[in-house]
Amino acid sequence: MEFLWSVVTFIGQAIEAIFGYVEHHHWIFAFLAGGYVFYLHDRSVHARFDALDRRVDEIRKRLAIEY
Repeated sequence: MEFLWSVVTFIGQAIEAIFGYVEHHHWIFAFLAGGYVFYLHDRSVHARFDALDRRVDEIRKRLAIEY
């Protein structure tokens, strides 16, 4: 039983150390989260422009066929 209690205590101390690190270095995680949001936004913008380019190409092909 003492061994089990020491394992539970060790896990609790490890979680407390992780929370302490995050509390003191929260700006690192905010920077990473902000970068990820920017990355997702950049991907969506590029996807929209790619879709717009495909539509413009399709319209150009249709106009070329009609002449």
